[in-house]
Amino acid sequence: MTTFALVGFGFRAAALWRVAAGLPDLTCLGAVVRSPRELPVPRFASIGDSRPDFLVTAVPRAANPAVIAEAVERGIPVLAETPPAPTVPDLRRLWQTAGAGGLVQVAEQYLLMPSHAARLAAVRGGTIGTPTQVHVSSTQQYHAVALIRGLLGVGYTPATVRASRTTAPLVNPLDRGGWTDDPAPKPATTTIATVDFGDGRSGLYDFTDNQTRNLLRFRRLLVRGTHGELRDDEIVHLAGPRAITTTPLVRRQTGHDLDLDGFDTQTITLGGDVLYRNPFPGRRWNDDEIATATLLTAMAAWVRGAGPPPYPLAEAAQDQLVALAIEEAAGLDRPVTTTVEAWAG
Repeated sequence: MTTFALVGFGFRAAALWRVAAGLPDLTCLGAVVRSPRELPVPRFASIGDSRPDFLVTAVPRAANPAVIAEAVERGIPVLAETPPAPTVPDLRRLWQTAGAGGLVQVAEQYLLMPSHAARLAAVRGGTIGTPTQVHVSSTQQYHAVALIRGLLGVGYTPATVRASRTTAPLVNPLDRGGWTDDPAPKPATTTIATVDFGDGRSGLYDFTDNQTRNLLRFRRLLVRGTHGELRDDEIVHLAGPRAITTTPLVRRQTGHDLDLDGFDTQTITLGGDVLYRNPFPGRRWNDDEIATATLLTAMAAWVRGAGPPPYPLAEAAQDQLVALAIEEAAGLDRPVTTTVEAWAG
């Protein structure tokens, strides 16, 4: 049995706790919170009182670096909520204090979501050849950059960012709290950026305020390669001489019509190839819950020495570095180029 403790108990921490409760070999010992309040788990007054196999930090981004550093100082492995630090100087300081020991992983779950995991498997399988460009219009900042970098397979090379912002009215029917029941359009800002990683590899970032929850905006993902293109859930590619084929990615979702197995994700396939198989059948989890469970399971395996690191601090720091460059380029209305940082090795 692997144990963990939460630091903080807000929206994200509660989601992590609920998923962990469905994993048989993982136990939440409790949560470190500053002030006494009613919690569904035991409360610890300090990190030193918790004594888990690893910590999961789920605190405001400004507080994250100090919490991570304290855990590392105590020799406790950490799964840090995104982003690991709010600014470039904070990222650099965090790497100096906590990076060298290799104790820090980051809870970047997007490439573990079933649809994205299947797309990544298709791209890495060579179906569209060598990936050269990724367009993401679905999620914000470091999450979008993680998708772009992961699908392209780029490392820590400098990236040149050009970005702009526009504002237009948009109805916002849903937010984190649920339905807003507000039919009046409100100003919403859209940030569009191009990210040039060099060697013919690039990303396009397109995000509108609250797009992750606003269902009046489609979520789009495009991966262009030397031999084809992936667009959301279909692939066009060169299958042979004078043979171009379009093939859908098909999710096997149980529970529809007379399927009495219950509502659940089973597999995602491309033709006869199974790209993704749900590792938690029967849980009836949504995609984010599946990704969170995958991440927690991988973290537990890693601290036991039974698996690879799920998402090292260096990767998440690079995601945040590029995300901050997007915000800076949009704010200054001029290109911004990132530098090679210490975490690049």
